[in-house]
Parts: sequence; structure tokens; C-alpha cells
Amino acid sequence: MSNNKKLVYGIAKMKFNEATVGWIEKGSFDWGGKKPESVPVEAEQVPDAPVATLLQKNGTIAPTFNLIQLDYKNLQMALGGTLEGTDAAPTGWNAPESLVDLTGKLEIDFVSGQRCTIPNGTLLANLGGKLTLTEVSKIECQIEVNKPETGGSPYSITDIPAQDKQSAPAKSSTEPSSDK
Repeated sequence: MSNNKKLVYGIAKMKFNEATVGWIEKGSFDWGGKKPESVPVEAEQVPDAPVATLLQKNGTIAPTFNLIQLDYKNLQMALGGTLEGTDAAPTGWNAPESLVDLTGKLEIDFVSGQRCTIPNGTLLANLGGKLTLTEVSKIECQIEVNKPETGGSPYSITDIPAQDKQSAPAKSSTEPSSDK
């Protein structure tokens, strides 16, 4: 499939703090956020329209998605807490005992050939979904986009650098983990 640089579509891979995020539930990713804010300036002499618009705030994004690959490492990456066993072969996960601040860099590679980079995002997540035989449990995630500590743009969309492009997706993003 050839990439059309005029369109942005499809999640190819997502990384949070350099760790590859597991499977994202189909149809669950949403940009979220808020529309720009402005205030109209009205004049008594001009009854049919504002004479100016004062901009108050740019539009924002606050991506939401459902993580459905719930191996122990993904539980810890998205919810905090601790792993049981070794980091290489965890045998369980324990929820955090105190408030968790999961903040860092988020990168989303799109099938269309671009990458969205959020240098300073806060991951808010909870275990959700239903526990049935017709759907899977999930981690419901939201990214709050913060101003980078060093200043600059809160997010960007650019072409994926040539050195980062792979002919085949990494195993961790296409196959379920064998962790039990």
C-alpha cells in the first residue's frame, strides 16, 4: 500500500517512554481534546456581526484509546505498580499502592507514514471493559498533552524518519505476548 502524505490514518506502532505499547483495540483511538476558544467583540454600531474575535486558547488534543494486550508488562507500563517474578519473565502484576505519575514521551507511528510525537504526556489509565466470552478486558487510556519542560510545541506530526521505518512490524506490536 502506498502512503498518501495528504492523509493520516491507521496506528502502526505506539511507544510510551520508549516502551512499545501493545495492541490497541480496533476503532478505539480518538484524538479527543478541545476546540479553540475565542471571545467575540461586539459593537453597538454593528448589530449583525462581531467587529473582532479575540483568541483565548488554541485547540488541543487529548488522545484516548483502549489497550487490549494485557500482559503483565503492559499492565505495569499503563497502570504503574510492580511485577512479580523477574523483569524478563514476570509471573504477575500488583496494582500500585500509592498515587502514580506516568509522564513521558509518546510516539504514534501511522500506517500512512507519519509520526505524532508528544514530548511531555501524562498517561491516565484504568482497567475497564467487561469480563465476558464475547469481548476482552482492556486498559482505558487517556493522554494529557503537557507543555514540554524545555518549551516548544506540545505535539508534532512529521514523516517517520527513514532509519525508523521497518519492512515488517516488530513482533511485540503484531503478536500477543507469551507472558502468562
